[in-house]
Amino acid sequence: MLKILIPTIMLIPTTWLVPHKWLWSSTLLNSLVIAACSLTWMKKLAETGAASINNYLAVDSLSAPLMALTCWLLPLMILASQHHMSHEPANRQRMYLTLLTSLQAFLIMAFSATEIILFYIMFEATLIPTLIIITRWGNQTERLNAGTYFLFYTLAGSLPLIVALLLLQNSTGTLSILTLPYTNPLPLATYADKLWWAGCLMAFLVKMPLYGVHLWLPKAHVEAPVAGSMILAAVLLKLGGYGMMRLMIMLDPLTKELSYPFIIFALWGVVMTSSICLRQTDLKSLIAYSSVSHMGLVAAAILIQTPWSFTGALILMIAHGLTSSALFCLANMNYERTHSRTMVLARGLQVALPLMATWWFISSLANLALPPLPNLMGELIIITSLFNWSWWTLVFTGAGTLITASYSLYMFLMTQRGPLPAHIIALDPTHSREHLVAVLHLLPLLLLILKPELIWGFTA
Repeated sequence: MLKILIPTIMLIPTTWLVPHKWLWSSTLLNSLVIAACSLTWMKKLAETGAASINNYLAVDSLSAPLMALTCWLLPLMILASQHHMSHEPANRQRMYLTLLTSLQAFLIMAFSATEIILFYIMFEATLIPTLIIITRWGNQTERLNAGTYFLFYTLAGSLPLIVALLLLQNSTGTLSILTLPYTNPLPLATYADKLWWAGCLMAFLVKMPLYGVHLWLPKAHVEAPVAGSMILAAVLLKLGGYGMMRLMIMLDPLTKELSYPFIIFALWGVVMTSSICLRQTDLKSLIAYSSVSHMGLVAAAILIQTPWSFTGALILMIAHGLTSSALFCLANMNYERTHSRTMVLARGLQVALPLMATWWFISSLANLALPPLPNLMGELIIITSLFNWSWWTLVFTGAGTLITASYSLYMFLMTQRGPLPAHIIALDPTHSREHLVAVLHLLPLLLLILKPELIWGFTA
């Protein structure tokens, strides 16, 4: 555990002490080494349960894929940000890298915490670097508004959670994830217990985000710089799903009845946000709404609590993390050239940048869940488990998949196909750095087809 955590924390002094000309290359190399080491977590977790365990941190088959994804993203964020940070003063570049690194340290501790209070503290701590990244390096003046939305939605959701956790500590005497499943079941009968149930889940549903409390997400995504969008889509939304999976064990007798409205919201959100995507003019906004629709499926799957649905949720979380992060990168590469996120103004780019169109093509297909990509594995498992739970859900999931395919193709055709508009004259050529970012996103996605049991979670 510490062989990843200590190098991550030591990256922070490295960014401040290294000479400026080596700043980006040294942090990139160090983070790549950390990312390579993090893959050792995936080894033989299924047989042993939790591994590299101590009093506070442990890795099991649920957290290992999410932690490896977190470590994998830091070098990609550094690569993607290098160009648009190059005009900033040196100390601001160092500050930016420090924030990204601290975010990775918080996320690793959040995913590996065995004490729920440690998980809560790290869950909240990720707010601060993300908020600074959005409000300091965002593009428009709207970014302060987006930061306020982001902060207050998340805080309003997670304040009831700390009260709920303290009540749980009071009644069971422990908050350890390892021992809670073995405590006596709680007699959840009163109205106060139902409020406690909602308090436990609300923070995670806002973070996921559930349709209805999702308004902070498109704002935050559209205003954030590329690294902010990447980490937000790829890992921070997954904190919600992970927290729900961990806490569901104690909420058992109530979830059967109380989760209905949330499942309905989640599935209705899949259809609604997908439909919103069809009418988007802003490229980043489209990708942000597609994240809400995918996470709606994950939320519904976690709430019905079957082994199949948990597996599907974890697979879709990992696959969606890589896909949406890749799409945000590609959208940023377009933006750096055309200085516009409006799709009508920057279209037909396949003629000018043919290799880039390949990465767009693969990412769009991954987004619409083309077989045999992990996105499809996750969606199929979720849809079958939801259908098994109640066949009415097929109406929503079916419509959702159909509209998802439509807007993914719409996005690809809008940005890549057709003639190049007359106002686009001098496009920069693509750089090997950008192709490397795209390949490092899509290669793990394609390789997971060969060994999907790495991200199956508990059922592997």
